[in-house]
Amino acid sequence: MSQQTIRFLLDERAVEVGFNDSPELSPTTTLLKYLRSLPGHKGVKEGCAEGDCGACTVVVAESGEDGKLVYKALDSCLVFLPMIHGKQVITVENLAVRKNNQVILHPVQQMLVETNGTQCGYCTPGIVMSLFALYKNHHEPSREVIEDALTGNLCRCTGYQPIVEAALKACTNHGKDQFSDKEKETSDQLSAICRNKSTLTLKTPTHTYLKPFTLAEALSLRGLHPGALVINGATDIAMRQTKSRELLTEILDLSAVDELKTWNAGPDGFIFGAGLSMEQLKKFAAGKLPALYDILSVFGSLQIRNLATLGGNICSASPIGDLLPLFYVLDVGVVLKSAEAERVVPISGFITGYHQTVLQPDELITALTGPRHSVGTLLKTYKISKRKNLDIATVSAAFRLNLNDGMVAGIALAYGGMAETTKRATLTEQYLSGKKWSRVVVENAMKIIESEFSPISDVRSGAEFRKIVARNLLLKFYVETA
Repeated sequence: MSQQTIRFLLDERAVEVGFNDSPELSPTTTLLKYLRSLPGHKGVKEGCAEGDCGACTVVVAESGEDGKLVYKALDSCLVFLPMIHGKQVITVENLAVRKNNQVILHPVQQMLVETNGTQCGYCTPGIVMSLFALYKNHHEPSREVIEDALTGNLCRCTGYQPIVEAALKACTNHGKDQFSDKEKETSDQLSAICRNKSTLTLKTPTHTYLKPFTLAEALSLRGLHPGALVINGATDIAMRQTKSRELLTEILDLSAVDELKTWNAGPDGFIFGAGLSMEQLKKFAAGKLPALYDILSVFGSLQIRNLATLGGNICSASPIGDLLPLFYVLDVGVVLKSAEAERVVPISGFITGYHQTVLQPDELITALTGPRHSVGTLLKTYKISKRKNLDIATVSAAFRLNLNDGMVAGIALAYGGMAETTKRATLTEQYLSGKKWSRVVVENAMKIIESEFSPISDVRSGAEFRKIVARNLLLKFYVETA
């Protein structure tokens, strides 16, 4: 029997929401809108409604291994209510505790006060929640880790330095606080909610929202609802509602299908589950796939990476998708599965046009596979954007090179932002193959690159600038590998 209500923890109590009993809510009501509808939860702010400003940041805890809780900072403007089923939601109002009629601030709040880390205050609750997630996940974090945790929080008053100082001073206690004191109790409550693995089936007069917990059920539902929007992190789909005011009538939510969140890298290659979040993928890539780690280090913000998934990024088929150039040069295969069959399609064949793929109405992306390249393979990824972090690429690129006694034995050059899809510079690859890897040869190849692409001019850049960047990135790659 399906579940027809969602359950989660808020303010240290279990909450149950049935959408037919609450006509003011729908399955696509965002967590931000829900929280602001409650008394005493106005600390979460709406700034941009698209995951850029961080004013709506909350922290969600879910059961991990051995009863430990996993804390993640999220942009609540991009989270639909059913996505928090079986999780604990923590807002800025939950951090301070009252003892003997005195309010005792959480360590991150106290340090923010002491370092004068707030001025106008609008962005402060979101910053506090990002610091809280940092506090729970890192002991004595480096400045790099702190800055990454704050990338998704815009503040126009403080210049960030006092906020960084607050983080350095606060995160020295191994995450101990009132939440750690109740960790087992909270974990048991969440485990009890998650024990029921029957599909969440949430239907209202205007919405059908389906949330399966197994891959088999997800594939079955995909066949029964071929027109449903498939989401996992919903970082793109949610904006169709928050920014375009689109009515999303039918949704298939894969965020609870753990079978899509596995990964493995062995002597024959790698396989990544399509449900892996970008942050999970980044942690896996650290030390194993440096080129993937590098591009994920400038992928959105931590709040976005905690939501966005590999499958969603690939399926969007964006011409400026950050990961696509790398996957093109890695010769990645996209695993597509229906209830009856499975097939593997090369990524260059999977994407057929601007936001277009070969995915059939009864199929889901379940994984990405790639061969293991030789030890001497040189891989680099690049992203050119107006801002280093939390920005859409103007041009992105990934290059793969194999040399044999200084000669090009194999090369792949892929660019994003230069055509309606990610595109390989095949003529340039043909010219370079078998030649000496030298500056003269590369400079000749740069002229070919310019002739291979006819980019457009848009708000991010002119076509001529994109051509200049494309050829100069090849020169940069040569300088870094010569």
